[in-house]
Amino acid sequence: MMYQKTTKFSSLLVGVGLLMAGCESTLVQEDLVNEIAVKEETSLGGFKLSELKEMTDFSNLRQGDFTGRFFITSKGPNLPANLARSIAAAGGEVVKSFPEIGVAIAVSRSDNFYSQAQLISGVESVTPDIILQYTKEPEFATEQISLDASELGKPDMGTAGAPFNYQDAFFDGFQWAPASIDAPTAWDAGFTGEGVRVAVIDGGFRNTHQDLVANFDVASSVSTVPGFNFNQDVGTFWHGTHVAGIVAAAGVGTVGIAPKATIIGVKSLHNGSGAFEWILEGILYAATPQSRGGAGAQIINMSLGAEIDFRTFWQEEGFREEFRELQKIYDRATLYAFQNGVTVIASSGNGASNFDEENNLYKLPAENRHVLSISSTGPTGWIFSGNTNFDQPSYFTDYGKSLVDFAAPGGSAGLLVVDGITSSCTLNGTYVSLLRPCYVFDMVLSPSRGAGSSNTSYSWAQGTSMASPAAAGVAALIIEANGGSLTPAQVKTKLLQSATDLGKPGQDLYYGNGYVNAAKAVGLN
Repeated sequence: MMYQKTTKFSSLLVGVGLLMAGCESTLVQEDLVNEIAVKEETSLGGFKLSELKEMTDFSNLRQGDFTGRFFITSKGPNLPANLARSIAAAGGEVVKSFPEIGVAIAVSRSDNFYSQAQLISGVESVTPDIILQYTKEPEFATEQISLDASELGKPDMGTAGAPFNYQDAFFDGFQWAPASIDAPTAWDAGFTGEGVRVAVIDGGFRNTHQDLVANFDVASSVSTVPGFNFNQDVGTFWHGTHVAGIVAAAGVGTVGIAPKATIIGVKSLHNGSGAFEWILEGILYAATPQSRGGAGAQIINMSLGAEIDFRTFWQEEGFREEFRELQKIYDRATLYAFQNGVTVIASSGNGASNFDEENNLYKLPAENRHVLSISSTGPTGWIFSGNTNFDQPSYFTDYGKSLVDFAAPGGSAGLLVVDGITSSCTLNGTYVSLLRPCYVFDMVLSPSRGAGSSNTSYSWAQGTSMASPAAAGVAALIIEANGGSLTPAQVKTKLLQSATDLGKPGQDLYYGNGYVNAAKAVGLN
């Protein structure tokens, strides 16, 4: 199908830069079986709309591809009566509906469907869905290692179900992030996020990983990407796996902030690309109670985002309407989550932009209704004695009072990128010592996909992608500490009351309402 409004939607894409939080950042992957890889994730600026067509094969996603599907948005909270019949009369077909937010999905092979569908009574807008690339990871260095866990002196972890002891984790001594927000104090007091359900909307998940398998709700995990399961993706990093580990790695190799929380994997991206529909469906599924066929999540983490330069392109044909509709659709979804008692947390982005000054920018979903937006901090030279500046804003983080709600540890390769230090250092953990470029240790260590059949791979990465799940982990601890059931407003209040006020007193450009503190959040200290 050739869609005729090419000019109109080209202007939309020029003003949209989609970022998954790892963009403009450095990623280091370590496979404990085969290899270590160092990559840099960079954001994409503008987009040009490619030839529009109806897509049926999503295995090779391309930026700018029209999916062949349209959002049909109602004027009120409910879809118009007889919508399917009206869409058919306009030359289309309703293929999916989200009545809970008054949105349906339609396809059509009629050249005048767009104009005809907008005339349907009760329809506010008709918006095309488009594939966009979320990440770009040019590799700038590679090392190869060959390690087997049994060779590295790792102690016997004991029998399944043994009491949680984070000090038994294989990489004990390599993770600065949990201690930077006082998570061990919360763990020592018995708060581990047990019983709290966290949906991670992201790419593919290696659910069999040794640090995820115990906490992964496979039965509730889904993919909203056509043709792929939740545990499929490409490459050896798998962003979703790394993010899930930051929330709830079980403490075999690394420790998540909420090491006994339940993870629900919602794959809404593939190979760093995705359609707006896939993410929308992921939010609605995660936020719907299990009794109604949903995931029954109490927390949603989204380490992804769309940055829209809406003022620059305000005068372009159709751009104003398209931006407003995208914003409204996601507002409806995040409001639905809020009304279902789900705390929604998202990464603020990695463009190093001040959203208070660059008020031409809008971030979806970080600035949508009832979403907590998280900026990133990270040390510079943690490997060097005395450098414990864990709450230092990361050089890449987006910031601004209008954007950021809280800050959390997301890592920083500033030692390399800002200071230009390329030397190597040895870090001595409890069970193993590793020689790596010094800046690597300033990033966040978490599970990754690895090569082949590996279930023991770990990576260092940086980004607001890594900060957002750290805050989600703290939220899980809060819910557990308060009887397992809190409203999103109550969770936010607990975060406000417990976060460390850094920067200027009160709300700050970089820290928002403060740097999260796990121990204080559960009522300690």
